Amino acid sequence: MRGNKREIITYIIFGILTTAINLIVYVILTKVSGIDYRIATTIAWIVSILFAFITNKIFVFRNVNRGVFLIVRELMLFVAFRVLSFVLDIILLIALIQILQMDDLISKVITNVLVVILNYIASKVYIFKSSKQTKEV
Repeated sequence: MRGNKREIITYIIFGILTTAINLIVYVILTKVSGIDYRIATTIAWIVSILFAFITNKIFVFRNVNRGVFLIVRELMLFVAFRVLSFVLDIILLIALIQILQMDDLISKVITNVLVVILNYIASKVYIFKSSKQTKEV
């Protein structure tokens, strides 16, 4: 049980940091550089997904000693689920900004909350579960 509490706490901490990185990169690209919010979201997503993979692997799920095949498999699963959340992020941003005429930064915060929840479920049910099964083999 202690491990689960540690996992949840570290997931939340690194989820917040990942979200912060995503938002900071997004703000720098849109507000400072004047890049379109769709392109900025894409770049922010790539930067934050790399950060999330490394921190989830090392600090949240603590599986650092693995073979190349297993690391690639884990990364592919991680990225596949993040692509789904990215699609959700873009669709919701477009809906909130263009259809509902909401502020882009407020819209970005709303979509990030939903993305973090989706990513936790995917990590816990699929990626982390497969990591446990792999360790048992």
